[in-house]
Amino acid sequence: MPSTESQPAGTSPVVEFEHVGLRYGAGPEVLRDISFRLEPGSFHFMTGASGAGKSSLLSLLYLALRPTRGRVSVFGQDVARAGREDLATLRRRIGVVFQDFRLFDHLDVVDNAALPLRIAGADPQASRRDVVELLEWVGLGGMLDARPAVLSGGQKQRLAIARAVVARPRLLLADEPTGNVDDQLALRLLYLFEALHRMGTTVVIATHNTRLVERFAYPELHLDAGSLARLPSRKARLL
Repeated sequence: MPSTESQPAGTSPVVEFEHVGLRYGAGPEVLRDISFRLEPGSFHFMTGASGAGKSSLLSLLYLALRPTRGRVSVFGQDVARAGREDLATLRRRIGVVFQDFRLFDHLDVVDNAALPLRIAGADPQASRRDVVELLEWVGLGGMLDARPAVLSGGQKQRLAIARAVVARPRLLLADEPTGNVDDQLALRLLYLFEALHRMGTTVVIATHNTRLVERFAYPELHLDAGSLARLPSRKARLL
């Protein structure tokens, strides 16, 4: 199977799908014969019209679902053979920005952002400075003690992004991460994702924002009615 990035011989993909299909219950397949690889440190946009299957594919990537056929491998582990503890270990290496944020209302901004570090066993006091620095960078430095209930949609989006990237995951998945922010902040957030990418994180961003896709020279995983096409960057297609 061709890979999406050129990597040294012997490098294992972060994610590998082989002829994957997904259906809900007895309904028709929402994903059909999906095959691709994500190499370490690669960056992809995931594009496609509403209903094309982007959310379903993301759910497979962050291990919320298992395929109904085919093979999914994450960090070299066959998901179908992974037990509950194995899946939990894999998930700790994945950062996810959900479209509905999934923040904890009883935690303040700092504790929401620091949650992945606490799950990983980091000392809360030792990691607080890094968490606060990241929150300041995404524009939440003045709301450290606030609870999610008083945050705007854009502020919740930035908090969700901070939480997803704070532990420097090996795989970062983002579902419309710039949907609730202005164009200037959207660019800042993409630069943050790029910085993680340069440090070796594999990044997949699902988006409808064609301006961002055109501005950043990264390939696309394009879904059309449940089928996948791998496209080069839009800049490359214009050359």
